[in-house]
Amino acid sequence: MNLMPANPRGDALSVACQDCSLFQLALPVGRDEPDWALLDRVVKRRRLLERGEPLFQPGDPFLFLYAVKFGSLKTYVSLPDGHDQITGFHLPGELLGLDAIDGEVHPCGARALEPTGLCEVPLNRLEELGELVSGVQRQMLRIMSRQLLHDQRLQTVLCRQNADERLAAFLLSLSDRLRGRGFDGDRFRLSMTRADIGNYLGVAKETVSRLFTRFERAGLLAIEHRQLRLLDRQGLAALAGVPAGTTPFR
Repeated sequence: MNLMPANPRGDALSVACQDCSLFQLALPVGRDEPDWALLDRVVKRRRLLERGEPLFQPGDPFLFLYAVKFGSLKTYVSLPDGHDQITGFHLPGELLGLDAIDGEVHPCGARALEPTGLCEVPLNRLEELGELVSGVQRQMLRIMSRQLLHDQRLQTVLCRQNADERLAAFLLSLSDRLRGRGFDGDRFRLSMTRADIGNYLGVAKETVSRLFTRFERAGLLAIEHRQLRLLDRQGLAALAGVPAGTTPFR
């Protein structure tokens, strides 16, 4: 295997290859193991980004499908008034660029929130993979469907709730997604700023800071700098209006 190694800096979560969505694309129907040699041949490029460095800009041509190996990114759209609206955060093991398949240009931009490593799959190699591995198109549809379902569930919750309920749902979403990749969903580092969270949730960053303080005082979580520990998942779930003991945002 010649895929990107684990995070050499050791300051961000790094996903194992078998926990990455690319793993599923190289998993032929009816087999338990992917064709690693084929996957290694398809994933030809690796990219390292520093904090704040763009991966692509709105309107850039769609050339690669990206998988986050370690670190994290935010995606955004540019508004007519010159401001950026954050549309999502992307964690280790997740894919970026799926929304560019139809128009063949990126409708949004992506920027690293911290030192980030990505595996790149050139578009022509992705087509080659589809020819060589049975079921790639179905696997791609499953990945896209899962991502759409997560976004739909989260947006359904966010659009009908107040600020504290939105933040609770957002934190549970991050926790569920990390758990789904084999990480600790109760202890993790927030790579995004308060301003980023507020932009995404549609509230002021000062409101986000006040809510974190309120959640701490209520015993829902503990936070030091950006290190977060969820203390009462049931309490957060009740606040967010989702069933306790479930992972609705995975």
